[in-house]
Amino acid sequence: MDETQCSACTWSPEKQSHCSYKSHVSLFYSAGDRGAWSLGSKLILKERSNDPPNFETTNIPFLVSKTTIPIPEVVEEWVEDDGTYFLLVKRMKGQPLSEAWATMTQADKERVAKQTADYLLQLRELHSDRMECLGGKPLYSSFLFAGEYGVGHGPLSSDDELWAEMSSALSHVPEEVRLKLRERMPTAAPYTFTHGDLTDVNIMVDDGHLAGIIDWESSGYFPVWWEFAAAHIGLGDVDVEWKALLRQYLVPQDREFWSIWYSLCLYPKYPKLDERAKTFFKECGLSLPEGTNEDDDEV
Repeated sequence: MDETQCSACTWSPEKQSHCSYKSHVSLFYSAGDRGAWSLGSKLILKERSNDPPNFETTNIPFLVSKTTIPIPEVVEEWVEDDGTYFLLVKRMKGQPLSEAWATMTQADKERVAKQTADYLLQLRELHSDRMECLGGKPLYSSFLFAGEYGVGHGPLSSDDELWAEMSSALSHVPEEVRLKLRERMPTAAPYTFTHGDLTDVNIMVDDGHLAGIIDWESSGYFPVWWEFAAAHIGLGDVDVEWKALLRQYLVPQDREFWSIWYSLCLYPKYPKLDERAKTFFKECGLSLPEGTNEDDDEV
């Protein structure tokens, strides 16, 4: 293939120069094994592997029946013979918060944060007797379980079962610390339907108002504290600022446990501990792990 050709459509500047056709199909997002295409002004086509988590078409009808949250409307889905999955949805009005943030007023930002939190209150009323995705499927989260994104966990039916999954990432941590942290763990009940990825690219805004919440592929019944804890995970400067604002309007939950746990999971890959983890070691009567400088900045 000519190096100037697009690997997806074989279009090239030379071909374009020989005709008046201008494409209105464009790839606007790609990560890992997935991509999202804009089809004119009305439709979005998602392409990815069919590996889980891939529960969007299960979650969307459920949410439509249980909430008034503005979410994408599914047009069609199918799987190719090679396992490639396609999902065609109607485009939501507006643009991602990540693109609009720089031009929004503070009042606009506050309004979108409050509107998002108000809609999430509807999820707070949706409970299950197990931590699971709809249909009894496992949960997927690389931040809650400190593993690869595509590894399922559960369903889980108790705090002990959840701890068993989470503590497997702490094999390098002294037993005294693990036992103390288990005591600090807040109860996961009631197991609550959770989006879990309220990053700025998943919030759609229009004219300073929330227009929709997208990307429900890995949502499910998680610990009641997980939505609030996950809102502390910033994936860029704008996302950090957005989530700090959003947290002001969310129902507060205990996130100290998860913060300490996550820092301990990262050590010693990252030879620093944040202040909570350093303090926690001292509470356990232990000196800091070798190579950890008390003067280090937070991770």
